[in-house]
Amino acid sequence: MDLPVNLFKRAIQSGVHQKGLWTTLANSYSTEAVAGAGFDWLLLDMEHSPNEMDTILQQLQTIAGYATQAVVRPVWNDPLAIKRLLDIGAQTLLIPYVQNASEAEQAVRSMRYAPRGMRGVSALTRATRFGRTADYMQRCEQELCLLVQVETQAALNEIEAIAAVDGVDGIFIGPADLSASLGFPGQLKHPTVLAAIDDAIRRITACGKAAGILTGDKELAHRFIQLGTLFTAVGVDAGLLARAADALAKDF
Repeated sequence: MDLPVNLFKRAIQSGVHQKGLWTTLANSYSTEAVAGAGFDWLLLDMEHSPNEMDTILQQLQTIAGYATQAVVRPVWNDPLAIKRLLDIGAQTLLIPYVQNASEAEQAVRSMRYAPRGMRGVSALTRATRFGRTADYMQRCEQELCLLVQVETQAALNEIEAIAAVDGVDGIFIGPADLSASLGFPGQLKHPTVLAAIDDAIRRITACGKAAGILTGDKELAHRFIQLGTLFTAVGVDAGLLARAADALAKDF
């Protein structure tokens, strides 16, 4: 059996914008409800959501039946967590809180088998189609995609060094943590925060890497896309549900 093609990776490498949705409800049923909505990618979050390895697996299996791609964010830049996510079939990972090139290099090594990396080997995993993809170890890197998240002023200072790391496919700007790092927690539209984000998008793009971000503000989403983001999450499932529920209750 052949490897699944990572259409998300192909798209950002070709400069084709990918619109996404943050999925945080940690449930395959709710994920399936949004999987057919027309988003290019869905972010399955483990950092700030009650997802565990089994719920991520269920959601990966669910998404596989739809024309959307899964991106998984582990809790941390942890080689053990990365190994397990790759083994259950995740192909694109978003690693949070990467501060410098050294931490980016660690994430790359976690994605690669020896001698280029430190990913542990198991032949009978969902990623290998339970051993049916005979050359998985030789070809899997073609379909694996690594995104790293910069979300502090210190990380912004290192953008060029992080972008230069071989194996980093894209750099995602974390606006919420960045606003706190800049001294304006929760003020995502503060001029200082927006200026830092705009500058980061331009620098990431100038380095030849795909820039990404999350915002639930439509005006900001279009602004960031115009500046050059190639993978832009434009909402969060929990937020969509909560705000729609608020509006409906208010109507009555």
